[in-house]
Amino acid sequence: MTHTRIRKFNTRETYPEQNLDNDLSQAVIAEGKMIFVRGQVSQDLDSRESLHVGDPKLQTKVTMRNIDMLLEECGSCMDHVCRIVVYLTDIRNRDVVYQEMGKWLKGVHPCSTGIVVSALARPEWLLEIEVTAVIPAE
Repeated sequence: MTHTRIRKFNTRETYPEQNLDNDLSQAVIAEGKMIFVRGQVSQDLDSRESLHVGDPKLQTKVTMRNIDMLLEECGSCMDHVCRIVVYLTDIRNRDVVYQEMGKWLKGVHPCSTGIVVSALARPEWLLEIEVTAVIPAE
């Protein structure tokens, strides 16, 4: 079975200031049922504009909205998230990030991993969240 790639892009367009040339996707549906969502940040998926610089709560809200939108495009929703990985650039933002993220995952109970990193791909991004989900059986 062929994997379905959602919102394909090349890093030349996403990171024009960097010398990159990688073909990627925002999400991949594997075997028709598993969804792997690329790490999402506070960025408009169409314009690639970074949003809410310096505000971890609003960055989390945009990030979760992006994940929700991508899951919907894949034929799923937040209820079917199995795993979530959160990358923070500052541990002091943990509470506000997890409080906002929790609103989107209430009652879902996914496996979760939180990691503090020194930086993300752009300095204005305070967090990045990736998820693995499934497409529900019809």
